[in-house]
Amino acid sequence: MNNIKSIGVATRNSYHDLLIAFVTASSAWACLFLDTDSSLLLQNSMGVCAWAVLLFFLLFETRLVQAQILVAVAFATVGEYFSSVYMEGYTYRLSNVPAFVPPGHGLVYLTAVALGRSPLFTQYRSWVLYFAIISGSVWALWGVLYAPQKDAYGGLLFLIFLVVLYFGRSTMVYLGAYYITSYLEWVGTLVGTWQWTAIDPIFGLTQGNPPSGVATWYCLVDAIALSCAPLVLKCFNTVSHWSLIKTFAALEEKLFEIVCERIQSLYDLFVPHIPMLFIPENGIDFERLKSLKRPQ
Repeated sequence: MNNIKSIGVATRNSYHDLLIAFVTASSAWACLFLDTDSSLLLQNSMGVCAWAVLLFFLLFETRLVQAQILVAVAFATVGEYFSSVYMEGYTYRLSNVPAFVPPGHGLVYLTAVALGRSPLFTQYRSWVLYFAIISGSVWALWGVLYAPQKDAYGGLLFLIFLVVLYFGRSTMVYLGAYYITSYLEWVGTLVGTWQWTAIDPIFGLTQGNPPSGVATWYCLVDAIALSCAPLVLKCFNTVSHWSLIKTFAALEEKLFEIVCERIQSLYDLFVPHIPMLFIPENGIDFERLKSLKRPQ
């Protein structure tokens, strides 16, 4: 009973991070489902919506995380065109890179970061870790031995993932990436938004649809983002005195304050009617949220 209660408390205290994960997972499902028979115009429209959602969530992040997301989106987008359009390791339904994919990568990486830092994940780190290892191992073995489209490449990726998981510097982020990318890969391939080729074009190994160790690529994205984000911040600080940059920064801060005020109003209005399960143990710290926009 105490374990159940502590899980409930950890979940309540993870409301913001779990909200990011929920919105990413649910909106991605809706987006991929709509894309099963969509036009290029609808893809572009969903791309605009995905950018709006990503930018909204970034309002509540520190400058460092914002820089990491910027690097992650840029690197992952280049990777999409190289892996899909050029190498044809996997192909999208319209043989393009849909407009919702670049901001989608931003949301996926932000979700990995959010899950990794959430009290629910950090407090139950062992459970999260062991479940990922066990489920990933079962998936990899099934892919190598029994899957209709054999997956030696995915098995190799998962072995690399295990090594990075134990020796990398962002274990919790990698675990968050494992859960969100595994979910999205299964949804995306099942509805036909993209399909992985049977033979990996680089190593010539059999490749599942999807490969079991696909989360490994987000470990690389994280390494690039962590390495390059400080440089991006340094460049931003260098040009922060430019009038255009100052104008955008002022607009962002003003928008952030307006959003916080609206959330505060809604919180005060509805909190008496919301079950305690969905309310953080110590309420919502709006002053902390506002402090995120102060100089880092």
